[in-house]
Amino acid sequence: MKKKLSYIDSVHRDGRIWNLFVMVILILFPVAVMLIFRAGIDWRGFIQGFLATAPMFWAVGVIETFTYVPMLGAGGSYLAFVTGNITNLKAPAALNALELAGADIKTEEGEIVSTIAIGVSSIVTTLIIVLGVILITPLTPVLNSPVLAPAFDQILPALFGGLGVVYIARNWKIAIAPVLLMLILFIAIPSLGSVVSIMVPVGVVFTLVVSRILYKKNLL
Repeated sequence: MKKKLSYIDSVHRDGRIWNLFVMVILILFPVAVMLIFRAGIDWRGFIQGFLATAPMFWAVGVIETFTYVPMLGAGGSYLAFVTGNITNLKAPAALNALELAGADIKTEEGEIVSTIAIGVSSIVTTLIIVLGVILITPLTPVLNSPVLAPAFDQILPALFGGLGVVYIARNWKIAIAPVLLMLILFIAIPSLGSVVSIMVPVGVVFTLVVSRILYKKNLL
């Protein structure tokens, strides 16, 4: 009799299958374009571009895996890495859901809550994109209005500010050091905004080091 897989084992099985499936689909798109338009591959240009960008994406991929999996759980991570936009949408959605449910990501309950939150976020995002594609032409004059420009500039700060207050208020002594570090870095080097994924684990490591020092000094 075949042994029934546990929840977490089934998550890993299905997650690997669907991630490989999506990877194949992504690779097939340029192949399909090449076949439809009968355009050959400029292998020299491809190799040059690949060597210039692949190491960065490999590094980011490894860093994000170690950073986000402990935060999102196995099921949430598989889903988030397929649907993308983890930092801006998936991680905040999962963390907020865990906070509201009072669940720990290290438990099966936390795994389920995180996965559901990321799944709902993915569905809502897809629906909004479809709606945006349909309405982009009639709404363009409104969206480009100078009156709305300041509001659009503050969407992300408002999102992360609302989420950040909850966690900062919970343990403000730990939060001071990483917040100051990131403020100084991003003000001094604005270009870091293009490599946020790399700065997240930097902030995590820095926070752990500072927290350890504060703990040793009996300040926590």
